[in-house]
Amino acid sequence: MSAASLPEPAASAPEPVEGAVASVPELVEGTFASTSSANGSANARTALVLRHDSAIGLGNLGPTLEAHGYRIVTVDAPHADVTALEALAPDLVVVLGGDEGAYETDTYPYLADEIELLRTRIDAEAPIFGVCLGAQMLAKTLGADVRKGPRKEVGWLTVEPTEAGAASPVRHFAGVPTVQWHGDTFDLPEGVERLATSPQYENQAFARGDWLLAVQFHPEITDEIHEDWLAAWGDELPEYGLSREQLRAERAVNGPRAQAASAALLSEYLDGLEARRADRVA
Repeated sequence: MSAASLPEPAASAPEPVEGAVASVPELVEGTFASTSSANGSANARTALVLRHDSAIGLGNLGPTLEAHGYRIVTVDAPHADVTALEALAPDLVVVLGGDEGAYETDTYPYLADEIELLRTRIDAEAPIFGVCLGAQMLAKTLGADVRKGPRKEVGWLTVEPTEAGAASPVRHFAGVPTVQWHGDTFDLPEGVERLATSPQYENQAFARGDWLLAVQFHPEITDEIHEDWLAAWGDELPEYGLSREQLRAERAVNGPRAQAASAALLSEYLDGLEARRADRVA
């Protein structure tokens, strides 16, 4: 939800429903290998979630990660020492949305620290999944320009998979309205494939290989997150010809399909990561 009028982060963020907020010492080199998943597996994979606001959480992505055997560790980037995190320790890094602009590293120094972490993972081709601000940060890390767009893209809207996108996990959102709520945009980085577009913003999703996936839209939205956003930022909706009541009605119609598409997108991406690991071992 980059460029939305979000409140300043609280001094102490609440515990997220999708997993524990980890202290930095828990995430330094060597600690991921010995963690356990929710089902007790001693060698579970770990997903490090970089969160920028407690209202913009992992949502329905969490159950899909857990179903694929991932232990979820959430770090609130504004309140953590991101430089102390071991970039290559987790099996997957998920970068969520936020009010910050990826270009506002002077105002939000932790974004610069996150970008360095992402750069280390990109150099190693270590898996990353970015959502909204996360996608913009990946674009910036890959050398593309990120900036404010001419007008926010808000509402339950569709994205159009490209030819490459039709053969990617993003294909599950073809014809399925999903939540957009952002005002920033980015150029397509070199060395990636554009996977989806929309009439307002050309770059809606991109990938590099089978290990990096970024989406500008919000597949993570649950009923609870949707209602939280309407409460927090619904006052700006009339500017875009929308209302809280309209978005609630659209959620009732489109929500189940969007949640199914979200699970399918992330599941296919995670299955691809597993196949990639198997190929490397073979």
